[in-house]
Amino acid sequence: MRKCILYGALFLMACGQRTQQQEQTQQTDKKETITRPDNFGADVAFLKEYVETVILTDSTSKAAIAIVPAWQGRVMTSTAAGNDGRSLGWLNHDLIASKKTQPHINAYGGEDRFWLGPEGSQNSFYFAPGDTFDLAHWQVPAALDTEPFKLISKTKGTVTFERDIQLTNYKGHVFDIKATRTITLIARRDVRNYIGVDLHKNVQAVAFHSANTISNTGHHKWDTAYGMPSIWILGMFVAAEKNTVMIPVRNGGTVNDHYFGKVPEERLQANEKIVYFKADGKYRSKIGLKQHAGYNYLGSYDAVHKLLTIVQFTLPTTAQRYVNSSWGIQSFPFNGDAINAYNDGPPVEGQPQLGNFYELESSSPAAALKPGGSMEHYHRTIHLSGDDKHLDPIVKKVFGVTLAEIKKAL
Repeated sequence: MRKCILYGALFLMACGQRTQQQEQTQQTDKKETITRPDNFGADVAFLKEYVETVILTDSTSKAAIAIVPAWQGRVMTSTAAGNDGRSLGWLNHDLIASKKTQPHINAYGGEDRFWLGPEGSQNSFYFAPGDTFDLAHWQVPAALDTEPFKLISKTKGTVTFERDIQLTNYKGHVFDIKATRTITLIARRDVRNYIGVDLHKNVQAVAFHSANTISNTGHHKWDTAYGMPSIWILGMFVAAEKNTVMIPVRNGGTVNDHYFGKVPEERLQANEKIVYFKADGKYRSKIGLKQHAGYNYLGSYDAVHKLLTIVQFTLPTTAQRYVNSSWGIQSFPFNGDAINAYNDGPPVEGQPQLGNFYELESSSPAAALKPGGSMEHYHRTIHLSGDDKHLDPIVKKVFGVTLAEIKKAL
């Protein structure tokens, strides 16, 4: 979720000012929350009760991921240790089990979700032309929420989806978009190629990436006047009491921490090299960094479960325009964030929250495409679990800090 905007999307998930969380929870707060085992096998069995679920497995380890074509080819959850291993994605069990469609958004969960920006501004795809920028009028397009992507091909380690999408932005301009999405499970032996460190034999690992392409299949050029979409990938993970998000900073970049109001110091610390953000699922907050302020990765460390998560993504080396998803007409609609992290919590004191999760998000630049043109955005998720002595060298290599520094940061 932006200040507009999980949620930031957000919806909560990514961006904003809204209280959509509150509306959704009000519809379910009288129902008893369903408690389920948190292992991968149980979550897969649960998903298969309600929706077609595709499983990719790694022949070199016990790693596996679960993907749902009906929800835009979304990677719902993963495991580094087989069916008995911890399920690493956050699932909205109650919403899925209800079989009911919610207004505005259906937050099913998932570690890698395909959306298109911007959420807000005069180029928004989430508000109809002339509508007021408020929750009552905010609507996630069905093609990004409840409608399926078509499964085109599948191997043991890769699956590809496609979808022709037509969206109208706030200006009334029509966008014909072909979305192609390929999910690949990365073999454990190949993880070192992405982190630059060999994995100790006792470190459990699961890694996957999505290659996301949008093509302009219409007759109009996408530009600053007409409007430009961006590829927006959001991952929802299980929050924990001692869970910290880490985002390396460069060029003296500053953090945008005003999406839902300024984040308290005890939940956000930043220096000239790195940002620490508390992701315990207890305080609704969101942060973002612009392209020039960050690198092509961010991550988190759950000290209780000894789980290191690394998210890597496409980040151009030359300056690009990024969509501004804040709700309302924007003076600078192409000066938005490239990197976001979100922590869920009650929308207001005393009100129930959407769920016990946090998000790691990446966005592509705005797609300035002529008819027939295409743009691709990669988003990779790596989970590593093991003793601190085996994870510490990886943290040092990737983030330039130690686990001890992360643990005492907040």
